[in-house]
Amino acid sequence: MTQDHSLRLGVLLMLGASIVFALQDGISRHLADTYNVYMIVMIRYWFFAAFVVALARRQAGGVLAAARTDQPLVQLFRALLLAVEICVMVAGFTLLGLVESHAVFACYPLLVAALSGPVLGERVGWRRWTAIGIGFVGVIIILQPGFGVFQPVALVPLAAATMFALYALLTRYVGRRDSTATSFFWTGTVGAVAVSVVGVFHWEPMTGPDWGWMSTLCVTGVLGHWLLIRCYEVAEASAVQPFAYFQLVFAACIGILVFGETLPANVALGGGIIVGAGLFTLWRERQQA
Repeated sequence: MTQDHSLRLGVLLMLGASIVFALQDGISRHLADTYNVYMIVMIRYWFFAAFVVALARRQAGGVLAAARTDQPLVQLFRALLLAVEICVMVAGFTLLGLVESHAVFACYPLLVAALSGPVLGERVGWRRWTAIGIGFVGVIIILQPGFGVFQPVALVPLAAATMFALYALLTRYVGRRDSTATSFFWTGTVGAVAVSVVGVFHWEPMTGPDWGWMSTLCVTGVLGHWLLIRCYEVAEASAVQPFAYFQLVFAACIGILVFGETLPANVALGGGIIVGAGLFTLWRERQQA
């Protein structure tokens, strides 16, 4: 496979993953309007755990090889962090909607850049710090503090973005010694156990049609992760990562067309600034690499 062909395929796979994850977020919002967030995330994690175990069994050494790590506490913490982040983000969908939640969440690459120094010991130059500062100007524009319209719930997707950024950094940290299969295995199994401890106490009867939506949510979760795995197998992460921002576009379209949300001018402007700053940060990362 030529480098150009690999890049094109990687971009297509990333766009496909972005569409699938946007659909997943839309379904999550639909279900969370009626059912408890913990139950929804728990059922989703059950399917995810079954998927990662099935993948592990197909690898050399099976499940034991996939679970083997010499940094179990870090793997445990990052898996728990992702489970909490998903619950917080789904709650944000019901509080703010898809448009504003994703607009704020788009700042997570900037948080990754800002935290890469204290977490990974990486050097962050003045250009990246400038991009980080500009990106957070975009967040302030979206939140509009001091203009009488700021709501504390707007901090929910910002908290989710912070947790996801730390999860991404810890994934890079454990990746120095553990394989992708090992990290993926811990993410699915630990997350499923952790969410189940809480979710079983919030079980609610679900209607037949909503079980159909729940099944679709589980399938989209697995499909999205599979597309990402294939994407990173055929193309460099730094080359395809900017196209992940299209999830913001797709999620906004679903929010507007399906849920009747609006796109306020401040959200459009702030989101554009965040995406621009994030793309510059990703470009600088590729240049440094």
